[in-house]
Amino acid sequence: MRTEARTSSAQPSSARPRSARIRRPLAAVSALALLAPVLLAQPDARAAAALIALTAAFAVVVALLPWPAGRITLGAAVGAVAGASLLVDLVYPGPYRLPAFWLPFEWLALLGLLFRAVRGLSDRRVGPVGGLLGLAAVLLPLRFSLRTPQGGAAWSVVGVLLSLLPLLGVAGAALYLRVLDARRERAVARARREQRLEVARGLHDFVAHEITGIVLEAQAGQLPDQEPGETAALLRRLEEAGLRALDSMDEMVGALREPGGEGGRDGRSDPPDREEQADGATTRRLGLADLPELVTRFGATGRPGGTGTAGAPRATAELAPETAGRLSAEAEATAYAVVLEALTNIRRHAPQATEVTVRVAPGTDGAVELTVTDDGGPSRRPLLRRRPGAGGTGLAGLTARAAAHGGSLTAGPGTPGGWRVSCSLPGR
Repeated sequence: MRTEARTSSAQPSSARPRSARIRRPLAAVSALALLAPVLLAQPDARAAAALIALTAAFAVVVALLPWPAGRITLGAAVGAVAGASLLVDLVYPGPYRLPAFWLPFEWLALLGLLFRAVRGLSDRRVGPVGGLLGLAAVLLPLRFSLRTPQGGAAWSVVGVLLSLLPLLGVAGAALYLRVLDARRERAVARARREQRLEVARGLHDFVAHEITGIVLEAQAGQLPDQEPGETAALLRRLEEAGLRALDSMDEMVGALREPGGEGGRDGRSDPPDREEQADGATTRRLGLADLPELVTRFGATGRPGGTGTAGAPRATAELAPETAGRLSAEAEATAYAVVLEALTNIRRHAPQATEVTVRVAPGTDGAVELTVTDDGGPSRRPLLRRRPGAGGTGLAGLTARAAAHGGSLTAGPGTPGGWRVSCSLPGR
């Protein structure tokens, strides 16, 4: 929901005090200029002149001042002005000539307030307050036309129509800007949501992967009768995984801090290019060429009851040379994330797997086919104890990422056993 006086809050903080310093003296001078002619009125009409002058001055001051002012909101001030104007229309007791002098100033102030109200008030208040203001502006000419000796219905209708046409134009312009403001707010909300999703994606893709490896290495270290050399290698792998997790955290924190840095106009940094945002919350440029190193690190991670050195599975990466350069940088980052998620799931859900294979092969029409398979091992009982309901969103998010590139991702039981993750990404 909108907040009142939203247009003023959208301005830079340095501009608001400067505007307030100008508008407050201007409001005071305008009020004095409207009240001074009361002294020139005839003594018997001075009270009526003061009533009209105060009403006009009140409307002009409220139209010029910045709101909110303390606990007084724009809606409350605008409602008070509209109510005062309508009340004076009903009870004005003076001669008909006096309203003609102050009427233009009050009418212009009502139009200005209508513009501010329609654009800035909350959805709950804009209808009642805007309607009351519009009614006050439309009926204001009747304060003069109904009291003239030769006045009548014709002049009153003309006055109302002449007041209604500009009012509709002002209300339409304010409504148009209100729609633009709402679109901008939704765009900002979407951008902030995307930033949060990118940070969560980076945490999931990189940090969670390394932490999972650390947990499994720690479980492997609890096995009895380990050689000193195996213990030293395990501690070294724990250190390397911890450092990689810290590096990923540092890169994500740096990426979050960078947009808030100084630069550009009004102290705001220029928006990053689309390619700079493609890899998620981190600044890494990881792709197909980085898969062999990832698979090697995965195969070096020991796990309880596994095979190979220090209980590590046999992990191989098969990359067809003709796939190089087929994908865009964004699609390669998605391919790397798919492999990373698949390997992390193997660690979590199939820690007894003995064979893990990552294949990257050319597909039809320049596409790239990516598969990650495991044999499941003697048992698929997970060794990572996690709270109920945790996880389970990685492949769903990657499916959406693959679809955004025009590709697809599937996961399911393999043949003859184990699990298979397949991803197809179109070429450039």
